[in-house]
Amino acid sequence: MATTRDRVRQHVRETPGVHFNQVERDLDIATGQAQYHLRRLVNDEELIVERIAGQTHYFDPSFDPWERRALAFLRRETAREIVLRLHADGPLRPETLTTELDLARSTVSWHVSTLSDAGIVTKSDDRPMTITLTRPDRTAELLEVVSPSLPDRLVDRFIRSVDSLFE
Repeated sequence: MATTRDRVRQHVRETPGVHFNQVERDLDIATGQAQYHLRRLVNDEELIVERIAGQTHYFDPSFDPWERRALAFLRRETAREIVLRLHADGPLRPETLTTELDLARSTVSWHVSTLSDAGIVTKSDDRPMTITLTRPDRTAELLEVVSPSLPDRLVDRFIRSVDSLFE
């Protein structure tokens, strides 16, 4: 029978970019247990921990820094939708994303800026500006690896609802 540490290690390897609260929920373990085993696995260099856009994410060491950032954002519904649209359609203007994804302009702006700061997308210097994936082939591979969790989707939907009230 697998130990709790083995279960935690395996879960992170199977769900790269998983954040702390999701490890607790998915494995149905106490906060203290999750903290203890994740800390030990990180200290033993069996896992990597990284704080990305306000959340702590865990990864297998085989992922490079860019892949870790991309995986973390792909776990978030709105960022994932933007990346999916760019992957399917190629370079797009922010206004197109706003319309096609039915998002507030401020939501698209925030996500595009955050994705750009992380190196996932590039904003052109041209006017009108276009958004492009920086590593489209690797991004496509990572899209197959990850999907956002239910809590991530609920938070994104709440933020969208609040944004729509102010538009």
